[in-house]
Amino acid sequence: MSGENQQVDASSTPDAVPGPPAGHAVPVVPAERASRARRLAVPALYLAAAGAAFTYVGTVDPNEPGHYPVCPLLRLTGILCPGCGGLRSAHAFAHGDLVAAFGSNALAVVGYFVFAGFMALWLVRALRGGPVPRIVLRPALWWAVGAVVLVFAVVRNLSFGSALAP
Repeated sequence: MSGENQQVDASSTPDAVPGPPAGHAVPVVPAERASRARRLAVPALYLAAAGAAFTYVGTVDPNEPGHYPVCPLLRLTGILCPGCGGLRSAHAFAHGDLVAAFGSNALAVVGYFVFAGFMALWLVRALRGGPVPRIVLRPALWWAVGAVVLVFAVVRNLSFGSALAP
């Protein structure tokens, strides 16, 4: 027989798997549930880690000295970095006090909401079997984010920006 006109009997090949008889429904296999659980595992672990961190900061008050280290930049120079007040902000946020959280570090609170939105999108996509979301910004937008962080850091160290200081 020539190779181009050969027909192969599917029942004679060792890899052939018989399907359901005609007219019968295909049963739902546990592998579909396992793949969904596998897709949800990574975002669930990220949420568990963030939840554990917020639980810890919510129970161990950063306003009491001795629990957390002091910011090295603040200790060495007296200058507030963009992250200074972040633990106090997370503590207030964990207790539902958004006003105090914004007062401690407004930039961190914005970050909490960005993280929550990203995680919600990731969970929805994982449930639906979609791709993992990525934060893709044009370089100009990354420069803008960096400029906002820099302006925040500078203004909170000036006398007229003392409202942004923790």
